[in-house]
Amino acid sequence: MRKENDIIAESWLHLQEVLFQHSWNSEIGRFRSSYVFRGACCKEYWLDTSISRIGSRYDEFEPHILRNFKKYAHSNATPVNSVWNWLAVAQHHGLPTRLLDWTYSPYVALHFATADLNRYHEDGAVWCINYVKAKEELPKPMKDALTKEGSNVFTPEVLEPVCSSLSELQSLQEDEFVVFLEPPTLDARIMHQYALFSMMSHAKADLTQWLGQHPELYYRVIIPKELKWEVRDKLDQANITERVLFPGLTGLSQWLKRHYTHT
Repeated sequence: MRKENDIIAESWLHLQEVLFQHSWNSEIGRFRSSYVFRGACCKEYWLDTSISRIGSRYDEFEPHILRNFKKYAHSNATPVNSVWNWLAVAQHHGLPTRLLDWTYSPYVALHFATADLNRYHEDGAVWCINYVKAKEELPKPMKDALTKEGSNVFTPEVLEPVCSSLSELQSLQEDEFVVFLEPPTLDARIMHQYALFSMMSHAKADLTQWLGQHPELYYRVIIPKELKWEVRDKLDQANITERVLFPGLTGLSQWLKRHYTHT
C-alpha cells in the first residue's frame, strides 16, 4: 500500500477532521460523505476476506460452501431466493465469504478499531473508500443499473436483474472491480452499525491490491496506540458501544466488561 495514502491522527480533534474531511457535497449543498469506513484494531491488517483464510483453494470451495449453507439453513433462514441475499445472511452468521463489512459511520469504524483491549499496544487504522468514485470502475450494465435506480450502491433487488450469480459477476468484465452492497436488515445489529458490504468481482481478487492500483479511491487514518484510550473513552461517552451496536445481552456484557477494565 502507498504510505502517501496514510494519515496519522495527531489528536482526537485531528482524527475528526481527517475522517470527515470529504463530507461536503457541493452539488446538494449538504454534508454527505461519499466515503465508507472500516476499522481495524491493527494497522497491519489488510482487507482480507474470511473465505481467503480457509486454504489456498478457497475460490474452488466458495460455491460449495454457499450451496451447502443454503441447503441446511432453509429451516432457519428464508431470504428471497437470490444469491446476494444468501451471501448477506451467510456473512452475518459467520460463514466464510468474499464479503467484507463496512459502515457509513466513521464512529462505528472507530469503535471496531478500538474495541479489542488486547491490541492496545498496536496502532489501529480506519480504511476510507470513496464508494461513489469506485462505481466508475464497474462494468457498464452495473453502472447503468445504479444510474437508473439513482443510487451509488446495490441492494440485492437491484443487483439480481443485472447479475444473478457469482460466476456471472466475474464474466461481466475482465478487469477486477468492487461492488458495494447494502444487505437486508436481518436484525437490529445491521441497522445500528449503518452497515454495508464490499464484494470483489471474483473470489481471488484482493481489495487491498486493487486499491493499490486505484490510490485516488482511498486513504487510511492511522490511530497511534497512545491515542486509543482517549478515542475509546470518548466513543463511550458518545454512546458508540457494544451495548448499542450489538443489541442484546451479549453486547451488553461485552460493553460492561470493557468499561470496567483498567489499564
